[in-house]
Amino acid sequence: DVSNIREVPDHQEVLVDPARDESLIFELLDLKGEVEDGGSALWFLRDVANEQDAADNLVVEHSGTIELAGLRSGEAPAVAGTAIGKLAVSKGRQGREAQNIVRLYLANIRLKNAATDVVITAYEPLLINPLSESAQAIAAGPAVPAEQAGCLPMSEVFRLAVMNFDVHDWNLFNGSG
Repeated sequence: DVSNIREVPDHQEVLVDPARDESLIFELLDLKGEVEDGGSALWFLRDVANEQDAADNLVVEHSGTIELAGLRSGEAPAVAGTAIGKLAVSKGRQGREAQNIVRLYLANIRLKNAATDVVITAYEPLLINPLSESAQAIAAGPAVPAEQAGCLPMSEVFRLAVMNFDVHDWNLFNGSG
């Protein structure tokens, strides 16, 4: 839980594995009504790339939708848009010369009855730049595959986070739901 290290906004929950430089982020955002449901995950993926000054090097590897049988949106199961991309990003205030190559997994669960977009992102390092502050915590160069390090692969962590996402108290959304 990153809130033990730095301040995290109320609308986010951030979990990290500093030994692997991996992170999993849950965000509750106001529903982006102008964004089409089918392309929402790709829209958010591009938005994250823009925020991280990586729009020019984003490579989209996958985009699709999955049904979340355990989460209801009215009578029907909720649907999550998913997108996976590869991009070069810098940590904190570091410049482009310190960019790491990461795979970004993103899911967008649209809770229209609560006027909320839930965005779940997972970052998996692929290549650590020797100039990156990440190189101090883990070795520079290609990241050690999770299985080889005795860890659950980030793709599986992400899948489990999305498939098991649930709202335990709809009052969180100002009584809607």
